[in-house]
Amino acid sequence: MNDTASKTDSPDSDNPISPEETTATAASETSAAEEAEVTVETEPTLEEQLETARRETAAANEAHLRLVADLENFRRRTAREKDDLRAFAAANVVEELMPVLDNLGFALAAAKAPNAELKSLAEGVEMVATQFKNALGNHGLKQINPKAETFDPNLHEALSQQPSDTVDEGKVLQVVRVGYSLNGRLLRPASVIVSGGPAATENATEEA
Repeated sequence: MNDTASKTDSPDSDNPISPEETTATAASETSAAEEAEVTVETEPTLEEQLETARRETAAANEAHLRLVADLENFRRRTAREKDDLRAFAAANVVEELMPVLDNLGFALAAAKAPNAELKSLAEGVEMVATQFKNALGNHGLKQINPKAETFDPNLHEALSQQPSDTVDEGKVLQVVRVGYSLNGRLLRPASVIVSGGPAATENATEEA
């Protein structure tokens, strides 16, 4: 009976698999699977590098052209705004001078009248001149009329120097032509004659 039981047993039961062999087999299969999943990185070819460089160059050129176009548009817009501002400023000045021209025309018409009076004509011209100065003054024009003021070489132009008993030395004795400044900037200096102070008197007495 023992012989029959021995024959019916599986042949694998004579050589059972140890746990160490099972672990080694599993580890070998896992390592093989991981190696199969690893992708091999290769260096790009010269053609691929050239194509990449071309794309980068094209992108850089496109960005440069956009910047140049934006700069040109900005320059044109700035120039147009400056022209508009200049034209608008001139329009404001002309608009304020139009009434002056009207009054000047009225003064000329009055001067040509048969019964024109010189005094009335002079008063009318003086009013027009005042109106003209006020119109220009509203835009920053200032008259420089330094009579009896201290001579300033930055604002005045000395034509000559004359002695005076009434005006101190170094002050303006006479304004030959008034000057003008625009918003603090000198346009034309005032032409003046400067006082040299009292004339020196000669001492006629002689020492003994």
